[in-house]
Order: sequence, then C-alpha cells, then structure tokens
Amino acid sequence: MPFNIGLSGLNSAQADLDVTGNNVSNAGTTGFKQSRAEFGDVYAQSFGGTNQTTVGAGSRLLAVTQQFTQGQTEFTENGLDLAIDGEGFFQLNDRGNTVYSRAGEFQVDRDGFIVNSQGQNLQGYIAEDGDAEPADLGGTPGDLRLDTGEGAPRRTEEIDAQLNLRSDAEVIGAGQFDIENPDSYNFSTSLTVYNGQGEAQDAEAFFTKTADNEWEAHVAVNGEEVAGPLEMEFDSNGELVDDDVTFTFDPGDAFDDGTEIEIDFAGTTQYGTDFGVSDLSQDGYAPGTLTDIDIDNEGVVFARYSNGQSDVLGQVVLANFDNPQGLEQLGNNNWAETFASGGPTVNAPGAAGTGLLQAGALEASNVDIAQELVNLITAQRNFQANSQTISTADTVTQTIINIR
Repeated sequence: MPFNIGLSGLNSAQADLDVTGNNVSNAGTTGFKQSRAEFGDVYAQSFGGTNQTTVGAGSRLLAVTQQFTQGQTEFTENGLDLAIDGEGFFQLNDRGNTVYSRAGEFQVDRDGFIVNSQGQNLQGYIAEDGDAEPADLGGTPGDLRLDTGEGAPRRTEEIDAQLNLRSDAEVIGAGQFDIENPDSYNFSTSLTVYNGQGEAQDAEAFFTKTADNEWEAHVAVNGEEVAGPLEMEFDSNGELVDDDVTFTFDPGDAFDDGTEIEIDFAGTTQYGTDFGVSDLSQDGYAPGTLTDIDIDNEGVVFARYSNGQSDVLGQVVLANFDNPQGLEQLGNNNWAETFASGGPTVNAPGAAGTGLLQAGALEASNVDIAQELVNLITAQRNFQANSQTISTADTVTQTIINIR
C-alpha cells in the first residue's frame, strides 16, 4: 500500500511540474493564460468500514484549470495589434469554424481581410453604405475587411462665411459691382470648392458698401460672376438685422446642371476694425488615398484618407462566456466553445460587460515567472518527499523479508 501511495504522489508531483513548466515556457506567448493543477485525495473505504481507522490511498490530479486574469498591456508600433482590457475574446473564423482568442496580433492579407498569423479572420460588424457612426453598426458579425481604395469625393453643397466688414469703409453705391474693376467693391475673399468629381474650383466673394450700414455681396466661380447681389443690412451695433442671411446659387459650368450651393453669412458683423475673415468653410472635398487605419477603444475601424476624411469600415466584436474555464484549449492561443463554457454572448467592446480595446498594443501572458519558479521548487520537493515514501516502504519491506 505505501508503494501505491508514494507512486500517486510522484504522479501528482510530476503533473504539477508539467503544468508549471508549461506556464514558464509560455511566459512570452501573447494572450496566454496560466494554468493551475488541482489535486484531490484518494480515499478508499470498504463497505462497513469506519472513518476513524481508514487510511487515505494517496492523491490524484483532478483538473488543470486556466486562470483568466488580465495580462500586462505591452505597446507596439503596429496599429492592427489589439489588446483586450477586461473580459472577452476575439471571435475568429477558422475556415468555417468559430474559435476564440485573447491574442491580438493581426495583419492584413492580400485580399484586405484582417487575419492573424494562422490566417484566421477577425470577426466584426460590417459597415454598410451610410454607416458613419458606431450606433449604425450591428447585425451578424462577418469577416472584417479593409477597403484600401480611394476615398470618394464630395461636391460642395454649403459654404459658411463669418466676416467683419469695416464700418468706416467708403460707400461705393448699389449696382456698381464689376468683377473686372477693383474699385467697384470694397473687400473680397476666396476659397476652394469642389464639383461632383472632386475637382477644385476657385470661388470668390465680393462685398460692396452701398450705403451706411448696407452692403451687397457677389459670388464668382472660376472668375465668372454666378450670384448676387445679396443685400445685407446692419444695425447700430454692427450686427446683422436679419441673422439668417443665406442664398443659393448655380456655381456654373464646372458643375453638373441643376447644381446649387448655399452660402450662409450668419454671424457676419460690421465693426470699426479691419476687414477680417473669422470663418470661411465649405463641406466638399477631393478624392483621397488611404493613409492610415485606426481602431478606437470600442473596436470601430476607421479608414483615414489624404483629403482629411475618414470612413467607418466596421467594428470588432468580442465574445463573452459564463464559464471561460470550460472552454476547450485548441493550442495556438485558441479556444473552442463547449457545453461546460456555455454559448458565447457577442457584443461590441465595452457593451454588456465586455472589455475595451487598446490598439497598437498586445496583452502579454499573465504568467508570474517569480511565482512559477517558487512552484517549481515546491513541486520538486514534493517529488523528492514522495520518492522517499517509496524508499522507506522498500526498507520496511526488506526488513520484514530479512526476519529469521
């Protein structure tokens, strides 16, 4: 009997060494979760026996459980590296099978899909046309893909202009404006507008003082007058009498027939200071080439273009489980759903208890090397002590055999 007890102890100590050694060997594995060996005593009792006189029969390995504590976040220079801060797993498509991982080392394959080193596709909500905000996203997760084409242009539809027209400027009079004659207007300013193909066009606004506190505005595109006069009247405090001073105009041949642009002078003033432009902006832009991909902490994937615009391409999803320790280990930093783990609850990062994402970072292994080295020493001592049990039992057996 002591031989079996000592042997069970050796097996338990060996399992402890194996688990600890596995933890140590994966201390540098991204997203790795350390394991713990759990043991139970073997207690043999015959029918009708009594607890007071029954001796235990050794120990055995009950389970090897993973500890899903948070690993340290390590920052990298790769914008597609993702670390989960909190609960949840990346959902991956492995050639039709769904697997889960905490390792966020991602890249783009030749077809533009976000994949890991094993070619498994990162899952997320796919942005459709018109999805410009995270609230627009949802539905069934699919393989996230980066559109690396050019960003589409946008035609100018609105111009916002806030200026100060000098109050003591010379009165020129109504109906005197001539784009070829600089003496027919007091001030002018210009900006770039864009047609439907994203081609830049030069727009200018001219201002002529027609009487005290009264002005006319004219607009030209590519050197040709296309709108005016627009009358603006100011009160004694230099504020517009009608603050809603807007009008629309046909920008000319560089634009499609029927195109109109609205210009809004709300906020324009007439003070005694020099002529100045506080805001002159428009909502059009040229085509742009892809310059960068950004992923925010809610998993929203943005494509940024050289024209200063950005598009929402999708949103990374995270899967959560009621019992993560019930997941099946597949190796290569992957887990699979089991009956014990329960089904996954899939949400956007930060929703329903899932963690947030940190782009440009990876979650390191949660192995504490110092603690594992102590565990190695403990397991070694346990192994030696159990081997001593067998050695002692052997000595006792030899003594009995040698009785004359």
